Amino acid sequence: MVPEMLGLLKVKVQRGFNLAVRDFWSSDPYVIVKMGKQKLKTRVVRRNTNPVWNEELTLSVEDPNLPVRLEVFDKDTFSLDDPMGRAEFDIRMLVEAVKMKLEGLPNGTIITTVTPCRKNCLAEVSRVYWSDGEVFQDLILRLRDVERGEVELKLRWVSTQSSRDL
Repeated sequence: MVPEMLGLLKVKVQRGFNLAVRDFWSSDPYVIVKMGKQKLKTRVVRRNTNPVWNEELTLSVEDPNLPVRLEVFDKDTFSLDDPMGRAEFDIRMLVEAVKMKLEGLPNGTIITTVTPCRKNCLAEVSRVYWSDGEVFQDLILRLRDVERGEVELKLRWVSTQSSRDL
């Protein structure tokens, strides 16, 4: 039996902050986003430890309990790419907000907040909010397994025909 897609998660990888140096004076970072068997990648930003990607990657969501994993790498030409940290985040609060049927709320209405703790990679409070008829969540993730670095994301839920019954 094929699992039913609940909706689409648009992950806008906005930018990185103070990423680790992996080459002589800088890095050539890119981001990989994974959920289940799906794996998507941003472009490489050359010689920059504060890269701006502003790329939207789309994941199909079948199980909202699966974490979304993010890995940052330094692109190398003649050797394996160097790891620059990893993080993961949970989309359950976003999906719960979608289930609330929020039509009619004013733009910018905050539905819920998620606070940083030891169990998540949040660097700051994350807000799930309603805007222009859609549910969004802003995240700033602190990278793990690395000396420094954060990545800023904006999540947007896109309902599909099968998700209208959520």
